Amino acid sequence: MDNNDILRRFRYAMDVKDSTMVKIFQLGKCNVNLVGVKALMAKEDDPEFMVCGDDAMGLFLDGLITYNRGIREDGSQPPKSSQTLNNNLIMKKMKIALELRQDDLMEIFNLAGVTVSKGELTALFRKEGHKNYRPCQDQFLRNFLKGLGLRNRR
Repeated sequence: MDNNDILRRFRYAMDVKDSTMVKIFQLGKCNVNLVGVKALMAKEDDPEFMVCGDDAMGLFLDGLITYNRGIREDGSQPPKSSQTLNNNLIMKKMKIALELRQDDLMEIFNLAGVTVSKGELTALFRKEGHKNYRPCQDQFLRNFLKGLGLRNRR
């Protein structure tokens, strides 16, 4: 699943306006304007299409955390993650930004028609290299975004 697709699905699921997307990118210290957001949301065959790289996606997710949870009390910026962006990290940052608990995640997956155990969920958020770590597949992230949309658009 590419970053543009994730952005489009997240935007639909949460019903985020273009101006809010710009604000989120700016909070993540990514210089994207309204035209840039429209280019990121465009389909691949559109001449305006712009690829969303891992750096931009990571900054968007950091901005999303700041947008939803506020600036840290000490005023410092969260440290830039040295991890490469993968589906597990995307899910983890969305979970943090949306302040989702394990029960919320299970409800979201149930709405998407996927039954997930608590053990499977915790395995997704473990550190890579841990014996119980499980990589998050594209379909799992797709189902998360689908369930998120169903939950927020009721």
